[in-house]
Amino acid sequence: MALHSLDIALFSWGALRGYPARTILMLVAMAIGVAAVVVLTSLGEGARNYVTDEFSSLGTNLVIVFPGRSETAGFNPSTMMGETPRDLTLNDAQALTRSYSVRRIAPINVGSSDVSWRERSRETVIIGTSYQMLAIRHWDMAQGQFLPEVDLDRATPVAVIGMKIRNELFGASRALGEWIRIGDRRFRVIGVLGSEGRSIGVDVQDIVIIPVASAQQLFNTGSLFRILVEAKSRSAIESVKQYIIDTLQDRHQGQKDVTVITQDAVLATFDRILGALTYAVAGIAAISLAVAGILIMNVMLVAVSQRTAEIGLLKALGASPRQIIILILSEALMLSMLGALFGLLLGQIGSFFIRNAFPVLPAYAPIWAIVAALLVAVITGVVFSLMPARHAARLDAVLALSKR
Repeated sequence: MALHSLDIALFSWGALRGYPARTILMLVAMAIGVAAVVVLTSLGEGARNYVTDEFSSLGTNLVIVFPGRSETAGFNPSTMMGETPRDLTLNDAQALTRSYSVRRIAPINVGSSDVSWRERSRETVIIGTSYQMLAIRHWDMAQGQFLPEVDLDRATPVAVIGMKIRNELFGASRALGEWIRIGDRRFRVIGVLGSEGRSIGVDVQDIVIIPVASAQQLFNTGSLFRILVEAKSRSAIESVKQYIIDTLQDRHQGQKDVTVITQDAVLATFDRILGALTYAVAGIAAISLAVAGILIMNVMLVAVSQRTAEIGLLKALGASPRQIIILILSEALMLSMLGALFGLLLGQIGSFFIRNAFPVLPAYAPIWAIVAALLVAVITGVVFSLMPARHAARLDAVLALSKR
């Protein structure tokens, strides 16, 4: 008896339609496994892309300087002696501009204070920095201008405010040119930021930016929170990093008391961590595909016992054991493919709802995860159907026709 591809497909489809409850059960099991892989990998990939975008929005070709070496050196005996790391100063920041490979620098101070205008007041984050912060962070201005280009040690009473601060303090009134009070000092509003997102862990729309020297006077400190250094090119990042380390070591009496990290290094670390997390959750979700395969095997074994007369008739008509195996496997293959496609649809719908619930998270399943989920689903369905298929192929035609 010769079997053609169309005959096999029609036979398999008829067998699936003949037992709708069994077919739906196995379709749902396979679909859940594929959908779990798609949704979980989309979450992992979305988290990785979110972190990448956040670091990209911080700027390009950045080297970040922190005071102290606690981030890298671990335990330091000086900590037990009550000593503190040497502060970063404005002079340190200014010294870092003397390299040809450095495009621009932005010293940063951070604190919080009450900000008020007339009878309205609220506490918010104050960032002290320089005019070059705008270009380093790629911010946009909604109104007015950014901080003026002045010497780092010049404390000018001007401020740039985020859009949320502008709306809460001024409402429908004009903000530009107005004087606000920050702590015990007055500053004139010269600009309103139009950018969104986060900077140093705070909402850009919810901050007030003043010159770094003004921030040092406001918070009564001579130290800096950190220094952002932008290299002229990606290839210059490592040389700029070494220049920073050497320069600050010379300025600090030979002490290596700063931590210098590159944006690329931080991004690569997060990328590795979140990439491993994506693979891990994909592996966990793939376990459900193995469970679905075992379910298919058990159900197909039951199906073979229910269809012994049908199989006996096929063998009586001349079907060989190999052809019986092909018929059973093709049924499992069709079932697995339909379940995988249904699961892919469910997974994409789930990812769509995640993206809508969390707009900042680009939850798109990677292509490799989709392809792997579909392949594993199909292979699992076929492999776990080999035992039922071989059992059906070994049935005796006469005994099968008598349902024994």
